[in-house]
Amino acid sequence: MSNLHSTSQVKKILISRTDNIGDVVLTLPLAFYLKKEFPNIELVFLCKNYTKAIVECTDVFNEIWTLEELKLKSAEEVKKSKIDAVIHVFPNKEVSSFFKKCKIPIRIGTSHRWFHWLTCNKKVDFTRKNSDLHEAQLNFKLLQALFEIKIPALSELNDLFEKFFKVNNEVLLKKESLPIHSIIIHPKSNASAVEYPIEKYIALAKKLLEKGEKIVFTGTEKEGIEFRHLIPIHPNCFDYTGRFTLSEFISFLSKQKSFISCSTGPYHIAGVLGIQSIGLFSAQKPIHPGRWKALGNNVKVIQYDSNCENCRKKKRCYCIQNIEVDEIIRNINF
Repeated sequence: MSNLHSTSQVKKILISRTDNIGDVVLTLPLAFYLKKEFPNIELVFLCKNYTKAIVECTDVFNEIWTLEELKLKSAEEVKKSKIDAVIHVFPNKEVSSFFKKCKIPIRIGTSHRWFHWLTCNKKVDFTRKNSDLHEAQLNFKLLQALFEIKIPALSELNDLFEKFFKVNNEVLLKKESLPIHSIIIHPKSNASAVEYPIEKYIALAKKLLEKGEKIVFTGTEKEGIEFRHLIPIHPNCFDYTGRFTLSEFISFLSKQKSFISCSTGPYHIAGVLGIQSIGLFSAQKPIHPGRWKALGNNVKVIQYDSNCENCRKKKRCYCIQNIEVDEIIRNINF
């Protein structure tokens, strides 16, 4: 491996990803790769306070900063941290402007954001929308501005998660008696994906209950209000919407058998935890599974038609709603 920059020039790197759960999960491989290839480099991760619990599932970071904390820092405070490079994985105008003010020597961002032309001194020209690469692989395009590397295969990224991603199972499980080895159904996506009908999730739950499975519905409190009244009343069916903090949810999820949802943040957490994770997808770019399938070695994808003509033509399409409940059941390893 030859370097565009050497580790004598770059001793401390900040990775900035200040958006949502799934995006943060798929950015962690950048840090895992750096820790593996350059173990002496110090790493800092910048995220929202909301997603910090995910980043805390790994010990590769010397520091974890939150966006909320950053807003209280002065440029002089940040300068004292002696960060050599910042990688803006998620473009954020205010963050990129602030780090320029902090005079961080190397500032990397996509050239497809106009404000990066004012704030970044290394601009990388690539498109995510029409790429055939996975989102986690696309993030490495930015790292290539710092080091001359090959983009890892997805199998390599899965192995990195197995090595570096760990969960504190005591966060929740010592708190109260909770169901384990259950099948989790997570119906909503916070509008991040084309969703599968709630009526079909309910039908799925009923069939799985008939098979003797334990079923847990999860989601936010707001999401629970939308469908809670439809959840089957059964001794083996549980409504846990709105019950967990993110760290508690990760701990709870790590003890379950299977997870079923469309493309959403918790699906990505389930994938890297190693539990069976079934994602329901549209075939349309840029929301297709080639880009957004969860990482992990126990992940499955279900599409109604991977060659859907409407999806291929990028027309508004809800073919995901045609996936049969029995098709999902056939894909579960009981």
